[in-house]
Amino acid sequence: MSTRLNPYLSFRDSAREAMEFYQSVFGGELTVSTFAEMHASDDPAEQHKVMHSMLETDAGLVLMGADTPNSMDLASSSNISISLSGEDEPELRGYYDKLVADGTVLEPLVKAPWGDTFGMCVDKFGVTWLVNISGAAA
Repeated sequence: MSTRLNPYLSFRDSAREAMEFYQSVFGGELTVSTFAEMHASDDPAEQHKVMHSMLETDAGLVLMGADTPNSMDLASSSNISISLSGEDEPELRGYYDKLVADGTVLEPLVKAPWGDTFGMCVDKFGVTWLVNISGAAA
């Protein structure tokens, strides 16, 4: 297998819901392992938490996520964004529309000064997304 760089998102008790949401946005196959299945915690309150999840799509997108243990602080996600870019306008516009549902528009998906179509949003789980649709070649 070649080297890949994959976003790995941390949540507080909402990883399963978030990853199922991302599966509804991007499609693909979602695998989920709980703390109980991985023998990752002796705390009965943590057995249902997601220890690891991975969403893989036919298009090659990979997104991973997990719940943060109760004993650990959940790091702020304010210093990271996930970028989706490409030329397939209907596909990327569809992702943006689904991601922004029950979220917040930071920048509407419109023609940008550099010629591409660009938008930013924060989804209902607090993850910031940037979507860039390449403009027509000059």
